[in-house]
Amino acid sequence: MAPTVRRRLAALLYEAVILFGVVFIAGYLFSTLTQQRNGLTHHNLLAGWIGLVVGVYFVWFWTHGGQTLPMKTWRLRVVAADGTPLSISRAIARYVLAWLWFLPPLALHPLLGLRVPQTLLIAGVWFVVWAATGRFDPQRQFLHDRLAGTRVIGVMG
Repeated sequence: MAPTVRRRLAALLYEAVILFGVVFIAGYLFSTLTQQRNGLTHHNLLAGWIGLVVGVYFVWFWTHGGQTLPMKTWRLRVVAADGTPLSISRAIARYVLAWLWFLPPLALHPLLGLRVPQTLLIAGVWFVVWAATGRFDPQRQFLHDRLAGTRVIGVMG
């Protein structure tokens, strides 16, 4: 049975708390190893490093049991569309496609020269629209799951 959108978004919020720690440690390692003294030094490399570390985090957990800690807490599991465990390539595809939650509105900021409040408003509207894809999907799956050939299922007790 597919979990509710509310339950999935609650797990996403918990995931953000966990990722804060993961990103903090990855950023600390990067700045220590590169002797970074200024936040603008190597900022593109840092962004790439953080993206890689977060990707490894998700791909590892999704391919080793289908659950991160927040997913276990909220009793959710990600599987392939046919119900089998995720392959590494499918997990990578899901991770990359999940960035569609954030990147399109954030890309508009420099492209259109928007101010921060405008960008945040657009990002908020985009987030709600993206979440609605799960609400109106017959199987309550978000668009990135459909595109990646994955689905999130509820796990019993």
